[in-house]
Amino acid sequence: MTPIRLIALDLDGTLINSAPDLSDAINQMLAELGLRQHPQAAVEQWVGNGVVMLIKRALTGQMAPAADPENLAEALALFGDFYEAHVYERSVIYPGVMEGLRQLKEKGFKLACITNKIKRFTQPLLVKTGMAGYFDFIACGDSFARMKPDPLPLLKTAEHFDIEPEKALMVGDSINDMRAGRSAGFRTAAVAYGYAGKYSVEDLNADYQIQTLVELVDLFYSECAGRS
Repeated sequence: MTPIRLIALDLDGTLINSAPDLSDAINQMLAELGLRQHPQAAVEQWVGNGVVMLIKRALTGQMAPAADPENLAEALALFGDFYEAHVYERSVIYPGVMEGLRQLKEKGFKLACITNKIKRFTQPLLVKTGMAGYFDFIACGDSFARMKPDPLPLLKTAEHFDIEPEKALMVGDSINDMRAGRSAGFRTAAVAYGYAGKYSVEDLNADYQIQTLVELVDLFYSECAGRS
């Protein structure tokens, strides 16, 4: 089997449980607008399709809003200001993430973060968590014309490293991550936690299922070490 050289990782739900701070920002926004607030469990279901869709879902309470709410622009501004100021207060890094990143980096893998979170929030979050230095490339929700589940961010990431897609792995927690990975020709790995929503980890139909990132070292280092 072709050895893996590039490991691309989702952010929210894969590296960090960001739902607490996202939920706080959503509810602060709703309070400012005089609207009903939502429990964190609901916000977790809405994460993964970018900030605009997250706000649409929060405003309407619907997973697939039929139209843009009239107050969308105001809501986006309120959410953005609050979340940017509180991006890493109650969020928690998942077990095994920092050790997994450290080991993968030491073993010589190229590491990329591919997220639908926009750069405004991604960069400070990675810095505050201490993860930023592990990544050789970061693709955010506003880095390219399209975001996951479209394969474009993954293909552009592989192109950045001049690595063929078949030598890359997409690691994530959601159906969007798996669909993007398969469409790009990456192998896929699903974490057994995160924000899969209505899907079980089996439903994601990934090539691999992992409990923590540390498992990736055992899965792929022998391949990586043997590459030319």
